[in-house]
Amino acid sequence: MEIRSLRYFLTVAREENMTKAADILHVTQPTLSKQMKSLEDKLGKKLFIRHSFHLQLTEEGILLRNRAEDLVQLADKIEQEFISLDEISGGDLFLGLAESHCIKYLARSIQKLKQDYPNLRYHITSGDTEQIADKLDKGLLDFLVLAELPNPKKYDSIPFPEKDVWGLIIPNDDPLAKKKRISAKDILHKPLFASEQAFYSIIQDWAKDDFNHLHLEGSFRLSYNGSIFTKEGLGYLLTFKHLIDTSKESGLTFRPLYPKLETQLYLAYNHQQRLTPIAELFLKQIQKDFYLSNR
Repeated sequence: MEIRSLRYFLTVAREENMTKAADILHVTQPTLSKQMKSLEDKLGKKLFIRHSFHLQLTEEGILLRNRAEDLVQLADKIEQEFISLDEISGGDLFLGLAESHCIKYLARSIQKLKQDYPNLRYHITSGDTEQIADKLDKGLLDFLVLAELPNPKKYDSIPFPEKDVWGLIIPNDDPLAKKKRISAKDILHKPLFASEQAFYSIIQDWAKDDFNHLHLEGSFRLSYNGSIFTKEGLGYLLTFKHLIDTSKESGLTFRPLYPKLETQLYLAYNHQQRLTPIAELFLKQIQKDFYLSNR
């Protein structure tokens, strides 16, 4: 199966129209149709349901799209890695990031590195640990930022210079906003929003015996979306400090959890994966900058 065929397939799947996809790919519509028919014959499965004015993916087509996206991305990364072997002035860096204001330290290191290597190009993927760790294991990422200690059998890691502080996002007119800090007993049986992964690990450890009386109303991978639901009065968001606008005009308030709850971020990389030259330079820059920040 050729990578080119998978690129064609992904374009058709995205546009849901053979003619539009052919225009984007700069091939004729009959040529593209022939490629898709050949791909279906090779796999022995129908990939599209053809309607009058658009195409719809079959279940097999959805499966291929999910697999093809990773394969094409990996092929692109391999190509860029070989190009960057001789590219002293830059290269491509692939990063998977957790949500945190501590990402500022990483951004500052990239800024310094770009001064010496102006052709540095960086690609950011965001998500929870499960999402981004899977991409690192597949070789799609060079580094990831995790809000938990990485498995030392798989990864080397560097702790960030600062920890994230957990708290509750509350509407300004809510009685809880009058408190200076929030305990588990303050939020018993109340509708809560959080990352599902964090709720059943970090928050569970913090709440201890009270955890069974905490109610996860809805789970959000992005704190911003959770803050919108909070602002509309649907519940309260458990998240890191500084992620959500809690200025006077925002209508929201941040109150730290008690006992104090902090999370350490780590920059992790697979010690069995060979780093590209620009990734090696980035790692050295991070080691230097994080060391200086901790002094």
